[in-house]
Amino acid sequence: MGINFERNSLKALVISYGSIGRRHAEVLDSMDDLKKIVILSSQSSLPFETITSMDNILNFNPDYIVIASPTSRHYEQLKFLENNFKDKKILVEKPLFEKHHELGVLKNKVFVGYNIRFNPVVQKIKETIADRSLWNLHVFCGSYLPDWRPSQNYRETSSAKKDSGGGVLLDLSHELDYLQWMTGPIQIDHAVSEKVSDLDIETDDLLLLYGMSGSGAHVHISLNYFIRKPIRLVLIDGEGISIRGDLIADTLAMVVDGVESNYSWPGLERNDTYRAQHKAVLDNDQYHLCTYGEGIETMSLIDKIRTISNQWKCSVPFA
Repeated sequence: MGINFERNSLKALVISYGSIGRRHAEVLDSMDDLKKIVILSSQSSLPFETITSMDNILNFNPDYIVIASPTSRHYEQLKFLENNFKDKKILVEKPLFEKHHELGVLKNKVFVGYNIRFNPVVQKIKETIADRSLWNLHVFCGSYLPDWRPSQNYRETSSAKKDSGGGVLLDLSHELDYLQWMTGPIQIDHAVSEKVSDLDIETDDLLLLYGMSGSGAHVHISLNYFIRKPIRLVLIDGEGISIRGDLIADTLAMVVDGVESNYSWPGLERNDTYRAQHKAVLDNDQYHLCTYGEGIETMSLIDKIRTISNQWKCSVPFA
């Protein structure tokens, strides 16, 4: 039998109440689909009902579960849910895990929180390049880590710590996900993932990748934690098309078969993509969602990047 929930009577659980857990809880609370939202957290005085352990989930028996804990905890928490529940909808905040894990998911419907797929810029690009021969894909995403969470010391955040699953390769894996979603699996020719800046962190703050897309286009990806003015661009050229998408300004400039078009979404807010993602899960609309299998594919790509980067570091001669 398929999973069928009666709307407006659903119970949701958000695991962890850090910055991303808080966002998920607030977005879910703004929707009309849910009757009750509970948070699993050791924090007190939260604006939601709270439970304090994974075992407490059994009594609450939620319909929809969002895993928003540090990445290093995702595997054990998802394994617990798969072992103890069936016919639940589960959204695991990206990335799926801190590294590739073998975990068969058969009893529940699991998705991964790559909400950038719900950005209209990305959706319009995917629609436009369909059935086109592509030549070059260039993606750049950079921002300054200390500005991410102004109320916290960036050195103490999960992004700065290896044992929490931080680093650009994991934190900024949206770009890896949506590129593969749009153009097929990426084959890596060369990759560098390492710490190069003066940020006081343990994790990688730079990714440089060169490879080929599943459609045969050259792929260039650059991700970092240290650029002071945020940039998030997608540049694509191919047969009859040139595309420039800005995922910060939410603008898109395209030349398609000689016709120039410009699009903008000035009213788009960050929570809109999260809301659309939750609605898609609840509506059983998988077209834009990242499935568990696709999340595993992205983890496999991340592991390959690490392996190739480590091989490159070992091959560089000492000065």
